[in-house]
Amino acid sequence: MSIEIKLLPNTTASVMEPVQLVTTVVLILVFLNGSQAASPHIVFIVADDLGWNDIGFRNPQVLTPHLDKLAKAGVILNSSYVQPVCSPSRNCFMTGYFPYHTGLQDGVIRPTSPGFVPIKFTFLPQKLKELGYSTHAVGKWHVGFCNIKYTPTYRGFDTFVGYYTGAEEYYNHTRGYDKFSGYDLRFNTSVYTEAKGKYSTHVFAERAVDIIKSHDKNTPLYLYLPFQAVHAPLEVPPEYEKLNDHIHNLTRRTYCGMISALDEAVANITNALEETGLIDNLLLVFTTDNGGPFHGAANNLPLRGTKATLWEGGTKGTGFIYSKTLLKKTGYLNTGMMHAVDWYPTLVELAGGKNTDPNMDGVSQYDMLIIGGPSKRNEFVYNIYDKTNSSAIRYGDLKLMRGSPGAHSGWVPLPTSGESSDTQDSQFQFPPYMLYNITSDPTEHFDLSAKYPELVTMMKQRLENWEKTRVPAYQPPNDPKSNPDLYGGNWSPGWC
Repeated sequence: MSIEIKLLPNTTASVMEPVQLVTTVVLILVFLNGSQAASPHIVFIVADDLGWNDIGFRNPQVLTPHLDKLAKAGVILNSSYVQPVCSPSRNCFMTGYFPYHTGLQDGVIRPTSPGFVPIKFTFLPQKLKELGYSTHAVGKWHVGFCNIKYTPTYRGFDTFVGYYTGAEEYYNHTRGYDKFSGYDLRFNTSVYTEAKGKYSTHVFAERAVDIIKSHDKNTPLYLYLPFQAVHAPLEVPPEYEKLNDHIHNLTRRTYCGMISALDEAVANITNALEETGLIDNLLLVFTTDNGGPFHGAANNLPLRGTKATLWEGGTKGTGFIYSKTLLKKTGYLNTGMMHAVDWYPTLVELAGGKNTDPNMDGVSQYDMLIIGGPSKRNEFVYNIYDKTNSSAIRYGDLKLMRGSPGAHSGWVPLPTSGESSDTQDSQFQFPPYMLYNITSDPTEHFDLSAKYPELVTMMKQRLENWEKTRVPAYQPPNDPKSNPDLYGGNWSPGWC
């Protein structure tokens, strides 16, 4: 940064009074420090498997007073889309690319499979570091770990406390998969055994608070906070389950207790932001990574479908933004179309940078989110699977689905647990293509494909255009070299 300093008319540096000179220097330093802090701090919180109807501002049965307060004082995102499952959504947050452009379109990265997001993609924290940010990740990674170069501190994060895989135990931090089982918790690249026996929501919240309290507020902060909650296995300290005694179904009560613990964690984090003054120049983002699994206690009503499906219940994500100072318009429901790939360029613009990648799928929604203007997006790809013939796209009000949307295709009023499949699925016989008007029919009750074949033809052509750029899915087979026993009982890099 270069600054031209002009003295007052008819003065020169050689004749300035000492007090005037000192004052001028102080003002310059204040300006410089102010310019460094002008880039907003960013806290990006991801809940795992949180359903559309699993937050208090939509469902008063769910006790999330702090999240509700932030959402109502900020902007609730009513048309913010994510991927049907975990790793693909995190790919979107990190790269700004749809998963069918990175090879992650067919599902999550399994612990024993050497999957990853290719190194050619610059992750968001790498871009933010170029803009002067301090970057920290706390929580779930799940975008590759078979080689150390795919892990957080090699992809742009200054520090990392969290786990590489998914679906691990909340207290003992172990993950079993296939015939293997191992411990999975890291502090940077080292195994983090000090947290054994401690509930992960508390572990991650305390780490986030430590980062916030030790942070120099003159340096912009990017804190990526993908919680383990509320993904299975369903585990929660008894006091949070007791908060939800009004819920009679035990599985649902445990799940809602996990949401209450998450709400308290966010309260502790925002309290730390208040105490340190970081909140005075900060954007807080809250989103889920995919729809909730209603076969595992979540609730997506009134939306159709569940996690791992192309229905709205699997892809329309609960989310909001909050800022004490940055938002020009607050306290409303934003219905503008947005996709998870848009966070990357949006946050880069917020940070004062520019997206120089012309191939990126994401578009900056800075004007929509910060200013309150219209969305810059009119279409997106829900997903284009590689190994099946299934896909879905959106164009304006219209949604086209090809092939099977996935298991669990109904509208389940009360989540149940332990069922191998949705009992309603046998009722549905799907045509090759289905067409819905999501604006007039957000719950996907009325397939319009037979009534408007010309619209189906138009949408099929759009889908074919999107498909031209698809890359093959990269889901390599399980590799026995991943066995945690080869690494002291820990899921570890070093086998690809």
